[in-house]
Amino acid sequence: MGKQAAIVLAAGEGKRISAKNFNKVVLTLGNKPMISHTIDLLEALMIRPIIVVVGFAKKSVMDVLKDRVIFVEQKKRLGTAHAVRIALKNFPKEARDVLILHGDDSSFYKKETIKSLIERHKEKDSSFTFLTIELNNPTGLGRVIRNDMGKVTAIVEEKDATLEQKGIKEVNPACYVFRVEFLRKFLTKIKKSKITGEYYLTSLIDIAIKNNEKIETVKAGKLSWRGINTVRELKEAERMFKQYV
Repeated sequence: MGKQAAIVLAAGEGKRISAKNFNKVVLTLGNKPMISHTIDLLEALMIRPIIVVVGFAKKSVMDVLKDRVIFVEQKKRLGTAHAVRIALKNFPKEARDVLILHGDDSSFYKKETIKSLIERHKEKDSSFTFLTIELNNPTGLGRVIRNDMGKVTAIVEEKDATLEQKGIKEVNPACYVFRVEFLRKFLTKIKKSKITGEYYLTSLIDIAIKNNEKIETVKAGKLSWRGINTVRELKEAERMFKQYV
């Protein structure tokens, strides 16, 4: 895939799933830890290096992945953008682009989907390119807002969305390809959330628009996908996985 690296975010605490001594990314899905599906996919695509950001219950993740990846610790969990900043410090100089995924929702992606995301990013020479999917029930996820020309103008989190925006089915599952140079330039410009005190990667969309940077998307439509934050969602993901594989 060329000068392509990957960052997998796996530092979060998983409070709603009550993971006490382990990180939720090591929970079993389809007969193996969910993060193993993600690493298998990245290895199959020959993406190197793979940097996994660990934090909460880091040993549980490191014991599962061992020497397959490079580990970076996020000691203070200050959000996704902060995690990426830490990972970038360990980046090879020759890496031009980076694929960024979450360890708890990327088990369902197919090689073709990620390949098309990387290819679109390179073909359009964009600052970043992200995947969008359509869900019948998009509750809790950031809605993708587009203008009349079909260009992305924002991702609005549910708590900030108007009633009309809540009706949008196209959402951001947080699967991105960024140009490394763009990240180095703008990550430090992200402002801390007044609500959580965290720094979010989605803030880069507003920043990119304001700075006339090029954003592209790949519409994956009704792709099988499941974010896992609760025991109920894990059971649902397991059911989906049996149908999917």
